[in-house]
Amino acid sequence: MELSADEIRRRRLARLAGGQTSQPSTPLTSPQRETPPGPLPGTSGATPQPFPPAASHALGLNVQGVIHPMGASGVAYRSQSSEGVSSLSSSPSNSLETQWLSRSQSMDIDTASCEKSISQVDVDSGIENMEVEDNDRRERRNLAKKESAETSDVSEEQALQLICKILRVSWKEQDRDVIFLPSLAAEFHQSSPKDVYSDFKDLIGQILMEVLMMSSMSHIHNPFASLTATSQPIAAAKSPDRHLTLVQLSSQGGSPMATCASSFGASSLSSLGVSAEGIDSQSCSDCFSIEACMETEMLNYLIERFDSVGMEESKAPKICSHPSVSQLLSNIRSQCISHAALVLQGALTQPRSPLQQSLLVPYMLCRNLPYGFIQELARMTHQEEVFRQIFVPILQGLGLAVKECSFDSDNFKFPLMALAELCEIKFGKTHPMCNLMTSLPLWCPKSLGPGMGREFQRLSFLGAFFSLSVFAEDDTKVGDKYFSGPAITMENTRVGSQTLQHYLESARGDLFKILHNILLNGETREVVLNYMAALVNRNVKKAQMQTDDKLVSTDGFMINFLSVLQQLSMKIKLEMVDPYYIFHPLCRLQVSREETRLKATMEELKTWLLYDPKFPTECFFLTLHTHHLSILPGCRRYIRRLRAIRELNRTVEELKSSESQWKDSPLASRHREMLKRCKTQLKKLVRSKACADAGLLDENLLRRCLQFYSMVIQLILRMVDPAYPHITLPLNPEIPKSFAALPEFYIEDVAEFLLFVVQYSPQVLYEPCVQNIVTFLVVFICSQNYIRNPYLIAKLVEVLFVTNPAVQPRTQRFSEMMENHQLSVKHLVPALMKFYTGETTCGCVHTGATSEFYDKFTIRYHISTIFKSLWQNMGHHGTFLEEFNSGKQFVRYINMLINDTTFLLDESLESLKRIHEVQEEMKNKEQWDQLPREQQQSRQSQLTQDERVSRSYLALATETVDMFHILTKQVQKPFLRPFLPIPDI
Repeated sequence: MELSADEIRRRRLARLAGGQTSQPSTPLTSPQRETPPGPLPGTSGATPQPFPPAASHALGLNVQGVIHPMGASGVAYRSQSSEGVSSLSSSPSNSLETQWLSRSQSMDIDTASCEKSISQVDVDSGIENMEVEDNDRRERRNLAKKESAETSDVSEEQALQLICKILRVSWKEQDRDVIFLPSLAAEFHQSSPKDVYSDFKDLIGQILMEVLMMSSMSHIHNPFASLTATSQPIAAAKSPDRHLTLVQLSSQGGSPMATCASSFGASSLSSLGVSAEGIDSQSCSDCFSIEACMETEMLNYLIERFDSVGMEESKAPKICSHPSVSQLLSNIRSQCISHAALVLQGALTQPRSPLQQSLLVPYMLCRNLPYGFIQELARMTHQEEVFRQIFVPILQGLGLAVKECSFDSDNFKFPLMALAELCEIKFGKTHPMCNLMTSLPLWCPKSLGPGMGREFQRLSFLGAFFSLSVFAEDDTKVGDKYFSGPAITMENTRVGSQTLQHYLESARGDLFKILHNILLNGETREVVLNYMAALVNRNVKKAQMQTDDKLVSTDGFMINFLSVLQQLSMKIKLEMVDPYYIFHPLCRLQVSREETRLKATMEELKTWLLYDPKFPTECFFLTLHTHHLSILPGCRRYIRRLRAIRELNRTVEELKSSESQWKDSPLASRHREMLKRCKTQLKKLVRSKACADAGLLDENLLRRCLQFYSMVIQLILRMVDPAYPHITLPLNPEIPKSFAALPEFYIEDVAEFLLFVVQYSPQVLYEPCVQNIVTFLVVFICSQNYIRNPYLIAKLVEVLFVTNPAVQPRTQRFSEMMENHQLSVKHLVPALMKFYTGETTCGCVHTGATSEFYDKFTIRYHISTIFKSLWQNMGHHGTFLEEFNSGKQFVRYINMLINDTTFLLDESLESLKRIHEVQEEMKNKEQWDQLPREQQQSRQSQLTQDERVSRSYLALATETVDMFHILTKQVQKPFLRPFLPIPDI
């Protein structure tokens, strides 16, 4: 009795499943297969020979000049041509198009004649062996054959032949270059093809399932042992001069990132700079691990089959564009992906724990997956529950990989690039990977203790990606790699800084792609805005002058985040920014009620009419507050480091110069130990400074900061005068409430950043946005009633002072822009003179600080230097003369000059007298040695302090006297008045 097709299939599945006791169920089932087959019996008189099990020990990747043959134990294969069906798999000349030409001549012949015609193909040239007398006739004949092949339908035999070639299988005979399928062979022997498979998709699914189940029984027979490599690895194809071979590691120890490999398919690490001598435990940080297991064997096979489809399409694009061929290739791709999903879940072996790293991670890190593989895997699974099961381990694996990376090599870019590409995957308007990422438990973890900022950096999923840093405090390996020579020269620093800044730009570009795609995804925009706000809010202590660094995020983390926000804010139009955002109940930023306001109180803010904030507004203010918590604390730390280096240098020099005094004393060993410690600490600080130069003095970063602060300035100027840029002075006496309620640091940060840039990177000031900065400085120096804090005005004045050519010659252009500004010519001199004399409550005389008495001399010194420069500008002469002849203001100014000069000269002379006395005592060596050690140290300490004070006072006195000289030479009339009232100072 003839069996039906369903009965044949049922019996076959029962026979295949005989060796399997149970199988885990999965939401993503194998197409056309519900029960995976068991051990495969040999058929057609060919009994599969048992192979030894694959090696379970770790294998490493090594760059070599050739690819050696590889067997089941784990070495690479080289492409070889073989006989019969196997020649379809390995011969480079045997392209799909050539096969089609040979097959199109006899589409109705039987299977045997098909095989015969294929075997007659010349594997060296790729064209048929035939005698011709004329090249033109042969070319016309070939062209006619191609056209005939393209217009004809695809026969079933041709389709089967293509499937066998791409999947490297055969059910007709065993061969070393193909996988023989005994179960399918038995089915084809017992039944007609229509009874074996319903369509080609069904057949492809059966083939793949049989191959994978044979692999799961690799202790009996390894189906991949007979295969040779079909192509170079993807990454090696991009670098054709490099090839890979798998070598056994000599040690099992090392970091968790140590490389392992399976017995089939080579992953490329050539782009990672793996040494040609092999990989040892010392270089494990340059490797990515791959799990040696049967799942890896299966995955290697499926990935390579997926890639073979693309190779065929590139060899014969016209043939592959045929609808039936295209559909067949698409079926092979989709079936490879479906079965890869089963492997990644462990459905064919044993279920994988969510805590296990995904088998795909090493391939992604090595850039060794075929184009479209991950995208297709996401497309087929993103609406299923299995999507989470497959891709959460991938995300976690990338997070673990980036934690092992550093800027001491370019390995850092591979986890970043992989995550950025995942986030770019889009179906319709949805980015499924962004949805998955933001649903992770550690996307935005809750605070556990007082160190909220550091916790957020360490625990949040993106924290590891943003933590890549060049600062020595964050990563000591960077300094050891680039600045560890016996002497750190300018050239060494320049080259190292260029390399690190290039790395930084690359990393920040990928970080921007990641965050930008999450923001573009409508379903995750709110979640990521909450994440960004939480990052800022948990690091508010970072803006404090004295803070515990262990409680807040690192400088590198914050500046990376800042760089991403700068790119997001680049295209924001100020018309879309609501200046009232920080007063809105829905504001995500936590602005403390104790935060100092420019002029208003919090009670005045409760009656304002506020509108719901939009993304441009939120992004703008997030960026502004992040500047406050990132670049400015970094600038302060940089200045403190320079001060510490100067102090240590001074200490070392003092110890060396006084060595003759202490080398024979009982404290000699103590002094030598101190000198050694100072030199060691000095070396560390110099290395730390070199790292900070790369991270903080990056011109691209500083220019972006300057451009953003220019946007802040424009917003503030529009608040004080809606007519901006056509602003006029004096400003409206009624201060706008929106401006008065702004936090003080909005203006202070601009001034502080400018002071840093002028001193350490003045070339950055040559930007178009500088005109806005000049206007900002002039407007607020001339509108002192708008700012309550006189120290803030003094800081703006200090910016004018440090940009003066007499102080910083490289900012001459900036100084000229300030002096020639239309508002400056008429209003700057009176405003500076008023601030000098302290006529208003904002004057520098009444600062309210304990150091008020001494601070005023520094402020007046700055103003005097500015006056000397303005006096040389003819445009300001008229303003000076007008102010001199106005009476009261100028009289107060002259009286203060006289009083300052008297005080400074008196203090300087007293200091010089004490300096002389101590120096005379020290000259008399016998008398000096008789003094007690404590008294000697006290005198030396007093000498150092007097020298410092006298230098400062004499410099201030000289500047004041010079100002007197200029004034009395050009203007005599005010000095000839009968009475000059002398105010208190």
